[in-house]
Amino acid sequence: MSTTTLTIPSRFNGPPDSGHGGYSCGTIAALLDTPAAVDLHAPPPLDTPLTAVATAEGLEVWDRDVLVARARPSTPPDVVPPTSLTPEEASAAEANFVGFEHHAFPTCFVCGPQREPGDGLRIFPGRMDPSEPADTATVASRWTPDATLAGDDGAVAPVFVWSALDCPSGYMVFEGRRTVLASLRIRQDAPVPTGEELIVLGWGRGSERRKFYAASALQDARGEVLAVADTLWIELQARVGA
Repeated sequence: MSTTTLTIPSRFNGPPDSGHGGYSCGTIAALLDTPAAVDLHAPPPLDTPLTAVATAEGLEVWDRDVLVARARPSTPPDVVPPTSLTPEEASAAEANFVGFEHHAFPTCFVCGPQREPGDGLRIFPGRMDPSEPADTATVASRWTPDATLAGDDGAVAPVFVWSALDCPSGYMVFEGRRTVLASLRIRQDAPVPTGEELIVLGWGRGSERRKFYAASALQDARGEVLAVADTLWIELQARVGA
């Protein structure tokens, strides 16, 4: 590949006017035939042809003269979920999802409560212990992928695994902050089935000034880990006069 084009369809939004971070990263990572990390540099525009250019380090994705993302070969993340949950425990955590009361992007493809079943993923990660500080909390949600998310092998297509692992990794830093996804990489250990109730976890891994490190995992109802991710979130600086 020297150059190719890709487009993020408007269905797969995070904020209303830009691509969902996980979906966008998964789409870009698929262009590299190797485990990859994807760094986002600008909000991916929707329904807009983007140009992916091969580089010595991997590839860059451009919206005309704006760098949207860089992808590079990477070792898979070495993260271990802090706990294994039953569907009942995940359901109890889901009831604490802050987005039911206030959501910055209620039509987000992954965690937007205004998305209908079969359209959005409807993953609602809530704190397992509401008394925990947000930065150190573990969040969880149930998720039953439908058949429309399947790839050619019948399992959930990789781009939707990337999608599902994004938002749950950020809810421990969302509260009270304006943050954006800066980097994402995943490791998939097993096919992700459709039509089965699964569990998505997210947890914090420390911070450094405006940088917040987090991780997420996808488990089946028996506790088997199907996929994990690690993420970097950046807190946006307040604008002068804002």
